[in-house]
Formats: sequence, C-alpha cells, structure tokens
Amino acid sequence: MSHPVLAITVGDPVGIGPEITAKTLSEFAGDDSHHGIAVADIAVMRRAVEAQGIDVEVREVRGWDTPPAGAGVIDVYDIGVLGSELPEWGVVNADAGRAAVAAIEIATKAAMERRISGIVTGPINKEAIWAAGSEHLGHTEMLGALTGVSKQDTMFVVRNTEVPGHHLRIFFATRHLALRKALDQITRETQLESIKRALTALRVFGLENPRMAVAAINPHGGENGAFGDEEIEHLTPACEDARALGLDVEGPIPADSVFHQGLVGRYDGILSQYHDQGHIAAKTYDFDGTISVTVGLPILRTSVDHGTAFDIAGTGRADNGTMRSAYLSGVEYSPFVDAIRAEYQPQST
Repeated sequence: MSHPVLAITVGDPVGIGPEITAKTLSEFAGDDSHHGIAVADIAVMRRAVEAQGIDVEVREVRGWDTPPAGAGVIDVYDIGVLGSELPEWGVVNADAGRAAVAAIEIATKAAMERRISGIVTGPINKEAIWAAGSEHLGHTEMLGALTGVSKQDTMFVVRNTEVPGHHLRIFFATRHLALRKALDQITRETQLESIKRALTALRVFGLENPRMAVAAINPHGGENGAFGDEEIEHLTPACEDARALGLDVEGPIPADSVFHQGLVGRYDGILSQYHDQGHIAAKTYDFDGTISVTVGLPILRTSVDHGTAFDIAGTGRADNGTMRSAYLSGVEYSPFVDAIRAEYQPQST
C-alpha cells in the first residue's frame, strides 16, 4: 500500500461509535497520507453525521483499495446488515449486536488477507452481541477466534507530551476478573510469562532495548510481608527469573509510584497486576488520549478504551478524542504490521 488503510469498525450502531467515527474521519478527510474507512451500514453513518451536525458527504466504497475522495467526504464500507430501518439510539438491540459482529468479521478478514493495514475498533455492547448469538466475552476474544490465536494481551498507550517521543505502555497480568479471582491467577510462573510477552510486544512495536517495571499488588509493596505476601512469593521471584534470562526488568515497585515513574520516562512498559490498577492510572492522566492495542494477534488492532455511552448516543455530545487517538495510533503503528504478522502468526499456518 502507498499509504496506511485502516478499517474503523464503529462498534454498536446505536451507541456513540458511529458518531465518533464520523467526526474523526471528517477531520482527516483531506489528508491523503492515510485512509480511514468506516465499516458499518451506510445508513448508520449518515445518521451519525446528521447527529453530529457535520457537513460532509458519506460515500460508499466497495473495495479497500479505493483512493480517498478528499476533503468533505468520508468513506464507508457498507456491511448491509440493518438496511434503512435503524434501531433506536441507546437501547440494547440484537440486530445492532449482529451488525457490530458483522463489521468486526469483515474488517478482520480484510486485515488477515493483507488488504488493509489494520483495524480500529469502536465500542461494542456485550449484551447486544450476546443477544445476537455471539458466545465471546468481548472484542479481544472474538478477534482471537477470527485470527486463530488463543492468547492476546492488552497494551494501553499513554503519551506524555512533556517528554518528547516517550509513550508509556501498560500491560495487564489479569483482565476481566473479580479482584479476588484475579489475585489467585498471579503466580511466579504466570508473572514471568506476562513479563516476557510484554517485552516481546515492546520490541515488536519498535523498541530495541525496552525497559520494564512490574507493579506491586499490596500497599508499599507489601512491606516485607506486613501487608501481604504476594510480592515475596510470586512477584519478586518472577522478576529475578526474568533478569536471569537477560531481561531488563525492575520490581515489584509500589503501584502508587511506578506509573508516574514510567510516565516520565524511566520505563517503557509497566505490568499492571489487575484491570483497575492500570486503567485508573492511565485514564486519570489522559482519559481521552489513552488507547488500547491488542498484542498477540497477527493483525494490527487499536481501539478506544471506553464504552458505548448509550445515555448520550445520538445527541451529538460524544467526544471523539479517544477514537481520534486510536486512529492516529493505527497510522503510527502501521509500519510494524510485518513484524506483528511475523511474531504472532498462528502456529497452524
């Protein structure tokens, strides 16, 4: 490709995904150095443009290699699921869930066939996709099944504009689990594997000698067992094992300081131990700018890190900050697509 081509799946068509997609694509419509194509029913995107009050033409494209039309035009790959009779804004709907799933399937197929550089995903509603018959817990699991891989990790990217060129990447040892269950999943062995996967991802995404820190679980890192023994039993031994393998890893470091240390440039990546530990740190610093990259897939996938916001869908109030960041990250990371494919290709292919 002469320029990156990114497919943007809008997520649930009755959430804010279509609106933030339309707003983002309209902003870059005159930039021919990259090409974003919305993957949705064309009627959905026309309704989103109207809701946002954007003065642009919505053009249907039938091929991923269609050149950008230029300023004032946004392109849509029409998935043909909903037709012209659209479900109500902000209400869980099985047909909307079916459209969200279809868009993901179409975009993933195009990425696997190397017809596009990658995909950018808008927010889905889990209840809606389950009502449509999907058995996947969410986006990540669905993409794993579609690409033939069984282990994927989330990498949050947080930019500190005060440190030029530095992006902090946050990884997660556990994700969508009750906190009590998440802690049970953390062992010396699983921690070492999480560290190794995170460092591999940092190298795949262009860092030759990445520096990694591991966040502690307990206050003050456990204070030598006074506040918990996970650091003694699991985290410290895993870090020692990693260093014995020649990996540049420090920790465990108390969580109330390690994210700041990473943000100002001491580390390239931080392993968060559970979902909210890393999410709170990233989103408090930059809610609209923090984006998610799924690593472990043989395709490039960036994503917003928020939900469907049914309460404001269709009102024109949706802020596209995170979608804009996710799209620009897709453009930025497109040079690494070959490395991503080489590292994460399913073993059976």
